Amino acid sequence: MPHEVSVVIAARNEESLVGDAVRSAFDAGAIEVLVVDGSSTDATAEVALRAGARVIASEPMRAQQLNAGAKIARGTALIFLHADTTLPSGAAAAVATALDSGAHFGGFRIAFVERAWRLRFAAAMINLRTRITRCPWGDQAQFIARSRFMEEGGYRWMPLLEDYEMAVRMKRHAVVLPLTVTTSGRRFVAKGVLRTAWINWRIITMYRMGVDPGRLAERYRCAGGGPGGGYPERSEGSTDSTGDD
Repeated sequence: MPHEVSVVIAARNEESLVGDAVRSAFDAGAIEVLVVDGSSTDATAEVALRAGARVIASEPMRAQQLNAGAKIARGTALIFLHADTTLPSGAAAAVATALDSGAHFGGFRIAFVERAWRLRFAAAMINLRTRITRCPWGDQAQFIARSRFMEEGGYRWMPLLEDYEMAVRMKRHAVVLPLTVTTSGRRFVAKGVLRTAWINWRIITMYRMGVDPGRLAERYRCAGGGPGGGYPERSEGSTDSTGDD
């Protein structure tokens, strides 16, 4: 039986972007979109509802939000989408095919909405890194069969880097689809490509050296950027979302 795809979006204060993310998921073939709102103080929930999503309230931690959405999803496959990211046409069918062909986990290539050459370069580096490591991060719309997600225990309850941890855990059977998601490069624009990349990889390196994710989340807040994760405000995803590489 072909996989039916549910899209789960963790959002917080993303009223200007979440509607496009929801509509792109339906256009890509999702049977449902669940927006898990992390205590937004703006109209994120209302915008998501108007776009056709099912909205769930949650405490503002990305791992917790994503797990909450996955728990009640109806689809047999899950795509975890950042609120500032849009899926390409045919994404759901491509995910279903990949999972039916033996992949356990995966993600997409990435492009930034902003057309600055620095962001095109950053996207090229992210795509190169992903091709080499087979570890797509959160802003690359990670996907997985719902049954396997539950068997794996979902995302680890971490205030930061839950997407990176999942990617490393699942890389042995991961694929990167030849389709491209489009995301916001706002952190790169605000902080600069080199500085953002430096912050991201410094956080990753410290995590690999055993530094507690809670301490890293504090550093993330102080530095103003970093890879995926909780809700220190934007990075690989919002509550940002994050820049990535």
